[in-house]
Amino acid sequence: MRRTKWLALGMAMAPFAAQAEAPDDAGEAMAAASIVVTGTGLALPPGTPAYGSVVIDRDRLEDAVSGRIESVLADVAGFQQFRRSDSRASNPSNQGATLRALGGNASSRTLVLLDGVPVADPFFGYIPFSALVPDRLALVRVTRGGGSGAFGAGAVAGTIELASATRDQMPHFGASAFYGSRDATELSASIAPDLGSGYVSLSGRWDRGDGFQTTPRDQRVAATVPAAYDSWSTNLRAVAPIDATSEIQFRGTLFQDNRTLRFAGADSMSQGQDASIRYISRGRWQVDALAYLQARNFSNIVISSTSFRKSLDQRNTPSTGIGGKIELRPPVGADHVLRIGVDTRFATGDMVEDAYNAGLATNPLTSRRHAGGDQITSGIFAEDDWSPDVFGGNLVLTGGVRADRWSIRNGFYKAVSAAGTVTQDSSYANRSDWALSGRAGALYHVSDAVALRGAAYSGFRLPTLNELYRPFVVFPITTQANAALKPEKLKGVEGGIDLTPAPGVQLSATLFYNRLDDAIANVTIATNTRQRQNVNAIVAKGVELTASAQLPANFSLLASYAYSHSKVDAPGMAFDGFAPAQVPRHSASATLAWAPKAGPELSATLRYTAKQYEDDLQSDVLPDALTLDALARLPIGHGISLVARGENLFDEDIVTRNAGGSIDLGTPRTLWIGVRFGQ
Repeated sequence: MRRTKWLALGMAMAPFAAQAEAPDDAGEAMAAASIVVTGTGLALPPGTPAYGSVVIDRDRLEDAVSGRIESVLADVAGFQQFRRSDSRASNPSNQGATLRALGGNASSRTLVLLDGVPVADPFFGYIPFSALVPDRLALVRVTRGGGSGAFGAGAVAGTIELASATRDQMPHFGASAFYGSRDATELSASIAPDLGSGYVSLSGRWDRGDGFQTTPRDQRVAATVPAAYDSWSTNLRAVAPIDATSEIQFRGTLFQDNRTLRFAGADSMSQGQDASIRYISRGRWQVDALAYLQARNFSNIVISSTSFRKSLDQRNTPSTGIGGKIELRPPVGADHVLRIGVDTRFATGDMVEDAYNAGLATNPLTSRRHAGGDQITSGIFAEDDWSPDVFGGNLVLTGGVRADRWSIRNGFYKAVSAAGTVTQDSSYANRSDWALSGRAGALYHVSDAVALRGAAYSGFRLPTLNELYRPFVVFPITTQANAALKPEKLKGVEGGIDLTPAPGVQLSATLFYNRLDDAIANVTIATNTRQRQNVNAIVAKGVELTASAQLPANFSLLASYAYSHSKVDAPGMAFDGFAPAQVPRHSASATLAWAPKAGPELSATLRYTAKQYEDDLQSDVLPDALTLDALARLPIGHGISLVARGENLFDEDIVTRNAGGSIDLGTPRTLWIGVRFGQ
């Protein structure tokens, strides 16, 4: 394992050079000079701002105090995971991403894309945040709501688009090394040489730490251990021109993440091997075509919180995702940007686990279980952005529709006793149907300082293979799977205003109403027993505020606030009218930075999350939390900077889990010191 991690980091540090062949004559030299490789996708359509996106730029990404992308995403108020923990101290299967207070049960209701490719795990639907390194990215665009457009199915709570850093944003060679509290280390390196008329970037990162105690002091026992973590990832990206208007982009990522939570032996592992290839043409007929492959795996050992012996070994959960997309933008006139295309995604996976009797000292095997299935979603879409001449470019109307054919197939669950007797052997009926969704929006620039926008949209999300077929235990609570789950269906409307009252100052406000029908939730059906079920609906309405300002004396401010009044509509159920589990009513974030040109840099980020409930019956509360992070950077010359970082400087107790008083805590005060080089 350690040898593999050093190999991955070594790959990123190994020096190599590539030299373009010299042109034979001046004509070839002029032709070569006309080729510009960007490494990006097609330009955004003019109607994109109608859906109220928030952009996180590269400077902010590089200044991530925790070094984790999920912490940076928290700059957008309303972003949440199933748990408040980051990817160092949470079970990977908890890492679903959600927006707009629609709740969740650890699967992502938000579609997360990296260079146009969905990154969610094919079996679980969680996001492998530890493999998404912030300084590999150019920007992040977060669209809260917006429905399913040309992105693909699954965007019921919004879309998070990650774009890889381009050649001009990356140093030819970069490296960093940090040492932090509790013997934590973070090492990374990258090289980005030119290769002919294109370029290659190779990067690696390795994080490890002894971890902090997630268990409160008064609940610790002899078997309690800190949340140790050890993860690595390496990324290769190559971009090469085909001609003056088209290029090929390739990306390959390898990662592995090992964690221990609460008790000795409660180890989890997630790993992946992802690859994608993308063709971009910016000619008269613009084209964005991509294909991708994901190979993932997950394992997890559950330790009893009473006997502290192994109760479950989820030893193997292999899954595969295969998909692609073709988008065409035909030349239809200067007033229109028309997008038409098709996309598809196939997911297959199964889990193999062994159950043990933790009540006996011999800890005998009691059952072997095997479950899994397949899913496929294929869609066709068309979307047009129209800028009527009569309004002088001040009005943009956008609208689109898509039709998806989905199927859930080959589902099964089989259990065999330790003696080899089959105790359950279930095969589930294949299902398929069509889903129609669409969206429409308008953006009107009243003046240079005022823009009004409005949108209405719909979308859907299939239940994941995990939700359909895999039960799980977080002692003492067992959550049952449900092979009969139906797709979730979203309808939403929103309206907003964007203001630019002064140069460098931007303000935005959005009012929204979203309704998620057949929402999948973990429903309490007995003491310490829940089941995934479709509830009638989750209704979320609220307001989102954002602000950014370039202030005098090299100061800048970023701020975001979300108020969400979200409730479950479930007539006849005990939780009817309650807030969905894991949903705060208020969330806010503000970052104040001081950054003179070519000088030192200071920044501080204050975040607040209101109280939320652990469960559907609102019996267990997660109290509100206020945290402060800070960063200081001092350039010392020759591309070298000294960096100090501090997480949760207030040392706030962040309750991330509360099951009848059994509590887990989030990241305590954590300090880092390190050096960064880039040239």
